Amino acid sequence: MAGTEEQVSAALLERIARCRTAVLPGRRIPLLIGDEPVGYVGAALAADLAFYARPHPGGLSIPPEEAARLNAVATPLGPAHGFRTRGELFDVRSRIDGPVLATLDRGALPAFGVIGVGVHLNGYVRRADGPHLWIGRRSATKKLDPGKLDNLVGGGVSAGMGAFDTLAKEAAEEASIPAGTIAQARAVARIAYDMERPEGLRRDLLVCYDLELDESFRPEAADGEVESFSLVPAREMLGIVAGTDEVKFNVNLVIIDFLLRHGVLADPSGRVRAALAAQPAAAAD
Repeated sequence: MAGTEEQVSAALLERIARCRTAVLPGRRIPLLIGDEPVGYVGAALAADLAFYARPHPGGLSIPPEEAARLNAVATPLGPAHGFRTRGELFDVRSRIDGPVLATLDRGALPAFGVIGVGVHLNGYVRRADGPHLWIGRRSATKKLDPGKLDNLVGGGVSAGMGAFDTLAKEAAEEASIPAGTIAQARAVARIAYDMERPEGLRRDLLVCYDLELDESFRPEAADGEVESFSLVPAREMLGIVAGTDEVKFNVNLVIIDFLLRHGVLADPSGRVRAALAAQPAAAAD
């Protein structure tokens, strides 16, 4: 993107703001397990949960002894409330690092306003003219943001798995990265947002990793999730993020964080860094 530093910063701030569109609770009703807040549901879904969850001063509460049934209760409600289960369970917590209180299908997370955790990998090559990022192009058959640019590796953290275990699994499946190579990845950032999306309320935590790769490395798509990979100068990615809509909505945040940390993006006022670091209260623990 050609423009002044101020114009670039304004564009990046707009990209960040696009992922922070939800006002909570808004018209949604807080959902709790016992006294622990775990999500937000619309009035119609709350009415259909009345047989299972009880009124609570904080919203609607699932008795802790009934929490193990959450996914079984949610699944048949999908057709009436616009979600489709995907056969992949995610852990339900009140706090990101808190105990697991239940599990819920990934496809139901937006309808229930439950936090989803995902991992993202910045795979980069260091060159004399600065870092270059390996960027994937999402398959045209993907339901979410088909054909958009993406990180080298990304994926949701399934129930019972940790962030790094998920990263290693996705790295092998999506880019054929050997276990010995991915072991060198470093956790560098956590980025949280609450976002209104067509599928519902996205309350996501992105656990970001950096991995410096050798010039000889070439990723290979192994599972059909990615159409192709390109090695792009980080400065060029700055222009793509700031000036186009080519990048998957939340990947913009991961790339902006990388550009800040690697000195590619000047942010003398600190506004971009501060906006990126701002976290919803529920995801800040």
